[in-house]
Amino acid sequence: MRDIRICFVGDSFVNGTGDEKKLGWAGRLCAFLEAEELDITYYNLGVRRNTSGDIRDRWEYECAQRLSDDSENIVVFSFGVNDTVIENNMPRVSKEQSIENTKMVLESALKKYRVRMIGPTPIGDMVQNKSIQELDKAFEILCSELSIPYLSVIESLLAEPIWLEEVLSNDGAHPKSAGYSYFSKLVSEWEKWDL
Repeated sequence: MRDIRICFVGDSFVNGTGDEKKLGWAGRLCAFLEAEELDITYYNLGVRRNTSGDIRDRWEYECAQRLSDDSENIVVFSFGVNDTVIENNMPRVSKEQSIENTKMVLESALKKYRVRMIGPTPIGDMVQNKSIQELDKAFEILCSELSIPYLSVIESLLAEPIWLEEVLSNDGAHPKSAGYSYFSKLVSEWEKWDL
């Protein structure tokens, strides 16, 4: 049986914050893959409030501790929402710096691992969602230039009533179990999610 190790690197949405079952979309995705009789070891490296700069600074060391030369290694990145949060009348990370941070992360990851990227998610603030959509488009272009499979989820999640219902009834940013379940379904059905 193939020894597949996957690191999911990102923010609170990777972490699964708000999910009563503590699985998030990454845990549900890996449970589905196990049902397909794949030997999956998965590492959830989602950290609340992490920006692209935080991920740039930590991802390589954290993944190196978990991925072996003897296994099939995949790193899945998903972040961006925290970059768009307004603090002191400006985004925590500018769009230009977000793109630069992400480029540094992805170019470095490509040298060692198979890489996938999942776009940032919408929240309950429609003004901030516009900034998230702009960043999502920029990430998609960057991934295309680097030949990295990229899944934009923002429009699909905005169109799914359960996502926004759970976000708004929870903390204004994170869904609960049903929202994460729908998110994991989007990823599992993505044609470029190949192992």
